Amino acid sequence: MKQISGNKLLVKALKEEGVEVLFGYPGACTIDLSDELYKQDSIKIILPRHEQALVHEADAYARTTGKVGVCLVTSGPGATNLVTGLATANYDSVPLVCFTGQVARYLIGNDAFQEVDIVGITRNITKYSVTVRNREDLGRIVKEAFYIARTGRPGPVLIDLPKDVMAELGSPDYPDSVNIRGYKPNTSVHIGQLKKAIKMLHSAKKPLLLAGGGVNIAHAQDIFTQVAEKTQVPVVTTIMGRGAISTDHPLFIGDIGMHGAYGANMAVSNCDLLFSIGTRFNDRITGKLHAFAPHAQIIHIDIDTASISRNIHVHVPIVADAREALIKMDEYVQPCDTKKWREEIQGWCGEHPLTMRKNSGALSPLDIINEINSEFDEGIIVTDVGQHQMLVTQYADITAKKQLVMSGGLGTMGYGLPGGIGAKIGNPDKPVIVVSGDGGMQMNIQEMATAVLEELPVIICIFNNEYLGMVRQWQKLFYGKRYAMTNLKAGALSRRTNGEEYPEYTPDFVKLAESYGAKGMRVTRKEEIHAAFEEAKKNTTTPTLIEFIISPEEMVYPMIKPGGTLEDMIMDC
Repeated sequence: MKQISGNKLLVKALKEEGVEVLFGYPGACTIDLSDELYKQDSIKIILPRHEQALVHEADAYARTTGKVGVCLVTSGPGATNLVTGLATANYDSVPLVCFTGQVARYLIGNDAFQEVDIVGITRNITKYSVTVRNREDLGRIVKEAFYIARTGRPGPVLIDLPKDVMAELGSPDYPDSVNIRGYKPNTSVHIGQLKKAIKMLHSAKKPLLLAGGGVNIAHAQDIFTQVAEKTQVPVVTTIMGRGAISTDHPLFIGDIGMHGAYGANMAVSNCDLLFSIGTRFNDRITGKLHAFAPHAQIIHIDIDTASISRNIHVHVPIVADAREALIKMDEYVQPCDTKKWREEIQGWCGEHPLTMRKNSGALSPLDIINEINSEFDEGIIVTDVGQHQMLVTQYADITAKKQLVMSGGLGTMGYGLPGGIGAKIGNPDKPVIVVSGDGGMQMNIQEMATAVLEELPVIICIFNNEYLGMVRQWQKLFYGKRYAMTNLKAGALSRRTNGEEYPEYTPDFVKLAESYGAKGMRVTRKEEIHAAFEEAKKNTTTPTLIEFIISPEEMVYPMIKPGGTLEDMIMDC
């Protein structure tokens, strides 16, 4: 049998796993692998401009296609630059397989040039990480990596590849099956537990469905909507669960949590049964744990055993894939008498409707989001992290044809632009709209080059308020308006003049976009928004950056003070 190098076997493995796109950045420890990839043409190679952006691009590609995102970086700083992106994907259950170069085995542990223990560094932020120590194990490890990444609760897997292992000759065989002792993801639904939960649902007077990100990850939006309609039980979502049911559906109340809708949070606080699917119940959702859903029995369906009763004690735990559980639910559920309960909820929604205060003549974020809603019947909206993100989760219409993508669990600034690039590469026929702040945009601005060179007509909306807006909002509400370290125009001039003078905003986003070869526009008035989007739509091979100048006084309401309860909502100030 003809033997082949580890590098050749890895390329063969990627093809057999159906990999169509690889996001890679080269280096000394992966140059031989890059050479092997050069010799083939079935896998598209994307060269980003930074490894953190690279992993975000693979992450959004995975979220929007349902495929495994694949990364390749070199050793040392190439590997460590993956850390933030791996943690982002781990929190949000995104299937990635990331390959890192490593120095030869005899150099490991000797502080060699560009050597780091990347397996040790990433052990707590990956689903699995491993160094390939023997050439004969390579095929098995790669096969297991793809299986682990995509099954159970999806997540990132890291494989560290010593250079000498990859150069070594060995068998050309790639396994066609996986059998990992100790890793047997649950693929069934405990019918007894499910029937018990459904009986409780039918007998509840004030039942509520809570959809988390797990519903979207399982691509269960259709069956979830069907169950909600059949039972007539009202629905709230986490921000990661937004889109589990269309936001214009009459049963949808809104998002819950720190910036959730008043009606949605009040529904959680007053329900007598909370039927939750695919959520971790993190602190941004629950507020004070003892006051969360205080009158409710709680049912929790989740693929991850460790997520059940970790933060919130649940009365009926069900370990199952969200889609499989919902398919079974659909067989058994009956209509519930929720008319009075839904009327009570509508009363709360009417008491404090989700809206933004109108500033006469000023450009409002709501104006921009409303235009996005009307301009795009389908597409993918990718946000960065900050005020703009929360506003999008509150006001963007997310339907069966529109997907919302963001860093939810880790809250990674800098995710937006590379996320939009990854989404567009995976979905070339869908409009992709990136919504970012002026702070987050500058964390991975170099990816404008990637978008231009890959001819990606992504529409990039920057909400420029000259501040790190979310932190500034906390400073305004809770720190006596001491805007420490949040003014993005601050520097030597403002220090020298004791805050009396500030320079022009840096950078000029329009000129910067143009310097990369993209289209740049600036919008300062509401009347200009529509024309800007119409102009952006004309660009079919070029990204368009639209800078929207908004007031730093724009706030995101409602808001719950950190450590407060869902009923302790600040509605305005």
